[in-house]
Amino acid sequence: MKSRIRFALPQTLVLLLLAALCLPAWPKPPKATAAEQADRIVIMKSQRTLTLYRQGQVLKTYKVALGSHPEGPKTQRGDHRTPEGVYTIDSRNPRSQYHLSLHVSYPNAEDRARSKKLGVNPGGDIFIHGLPPAYSYLGALHRKWDWTWGCIAVTDQEIEEIWAMVPNGITVEIKP
Repeated sequence: MKSRIRFALPQTLVLLLLAALCLPAWPKPPKATAAEQADRIVIMKSQRTLTLYRQGQVLKTYKVALGSHPEGPKTQRGDHRTPEGVYTIDSRNPRSQYHLSLHVSYPNAEDRARSKKLGVNPGGDIFIHGLPPAYSYLGALHRKWDWTWGCIAVTDQEIEEIWAMVPNGITVEIKP
C-alpha cells in the first residue's frame, strides 16, 4: 500500500528549516561591566554564604544551599560534602541542567593526596549553579535545606548575576 503523503527532499528541508527558526533561542548569559567584575569568591559553609569581592571590597553576598552532608571537607566521590580549600572557576556551562553553572576546580593537589591516603576516589564535578527547571519555582526556598551532591546552589536569578560578575580563572575559597 502506497502512502498518500509524499514529501520531496527540498520540501522536507524547507519544513525542517522553518521548524528550527520557530524554536526559541537559548538565552544568552548576562554580562557585567569591568567595574562589576569580581576577582575573588569566598564561600562560608557554616554561614551558607557566597561573597563576591573586587580588590578586597564586597560586591555582593548570596545565601546558598550546600551538599546534603555539609560538615567537613569532601573526601570522596558520593559523600555529598561540599569541598573546603582554594580552587578556581575553570569552566562554565551555559546549557547546564541547573540553569547555568560554573565549574570549581576540585580536587586540588591536597584533596587528591588526602583521598589517595584514604584509598578513595576524590570525585569531582563541583559547581556553583542555579536550580533544576522542575524546581526553579522554589526560588529562595531551596535554601531551607542542603540538597546538592556537594555543589553550591543559588537561585536562577542569582546564578545569572554571579555568571556575569565572575570570569574564568577567579579564585574560589571555600571555608568551613
